[in-house]
Amino acid sequence: MVSSVDDVKSDKLKLAFVQLKRLLLDSATHGTDLGSNLKGIYSDIIRLSRDADALANDNEVMKWVEFSVSFVENPSEANNNLHKLNEDLITKTVLPGNGLKPSVADVIVYSAVHSNVIGLQKDERDKLPHLFRWAEHIQTKEDFGNQFEKIVVEKVPIVIPKFDDSKLKKAVHVGDSEVGSKVKKNADAKKGNAQGSTQAVPEKAKVPEKDEKKDEELSVSLLKIQIGYIRKAWKHPSADSLLVEEIDVGEPKCRQVVSGLAKYCTPEELTNRYIVLITNVKPGKLRDVMSEGLVLCASSKDHTIVEPLRAPEGAKAGECVKFSGHDGKPEDVLNPKKKQLDKITPNLFTDDNGIATFKGIPFMTSSGPCTSSIPNASIK
Repeated sequence: MVSSVDDVKSDKLKLAFVQLKRLLLDSATHGTDLGSNLKGIYSDIIRLSRDADALANDNEVMKWVEFSVSFVENPSEANNNLHKLNEDLITKTVLPGNGLKPSVADVIVYSAVHSNVIGLQKDERDKLPHLFRWAEHIQTKEDFGNQFEKIVVEKVPIVIPKFDDSKLKKAVHVGDSEVGSKVKKNADAKKGNAQGSTQAVPEKAKVPEKDEKKDEELSVSLLKIQIGYIRKAWKHPSADSLLVEEIDVGEPKCRQVVSGLAKYCTPEELTNRYIVLITNVKPGKLRDVMSEGLVLCASSKDHTIVEPLRAPEGAKAGECVKFSGHDGKPEDVLNPKKKQLDKITPNLFTDDNGIATFKGIPFMTSSGPCTSSIPNASIK
């Protein structure tokens, strides 16, 4: 329940957004006072935010305050600054680059660039994909008191690559003809021996069983990947880096899963969220707490940003994720000694559009592919 103090702060914060919107709309009439007036309102927003004292001394936050003031004061440089912001967001979900939760820096920068971004044409928008991804995230998570019209973000059309089995079929046909040729030679050789011929009999063609077994061990179909719904999440009682989640996967009882996400997400951010997880890993304890699954997460190259994969809207808890061309049956329980997971996960990654894939083949559900806000990320 929100306290009365928080209610008052929330009302004052919305009033600050009203003042900010008016100032930005009338920026041309403020002359040299514009920068100082903006800084005053931004200071109010920081003061009314949680952890106000820490934020006021946060160099990263103050850097973005300066960016916002400069952006508004120098409209001729707006286009260049938008492209710089887009580049900065390539590997980030939020501006401080720490998890998924927007900070006061995101709110301030969003308000500063809003009027420029919302009026961009499609060809200009296409050049700023990371900026628009970020803007959609911020306006979804934050309440601006109806002062800023939502920026319409056009979804990138998803092209699902089809599994091309023509090469496989060709290889099978070639293999059949080679085996047939060898069988014929064997028959001829045996016939020659029966007639007293001294010609050596060729060895029987050997089937490459080891290669087939190796391919089977590397198939993503061994994993049982399902959509899960996190009903509850909390901090691990004895490990600061771990969170514990209660996840509904369509079974009579929710599964308990331990994840190393404490550095990147809060329990509140995970609660009531649809995620993607592997449910046939061997259950075991992590720091004395039982874990019955593995939440799949996308990670940036430097591992500074980590987030759980997103299930598409409409996907249901318990639904199995499918991969075109990989229709094998999952293992009942993965055998840790075979290290199947270690062999498969290096082939899991997101593509340029943030679609989760196995070797480029999308994680598919009945409602579409699973995704991440982090493009070209590894998945573990």
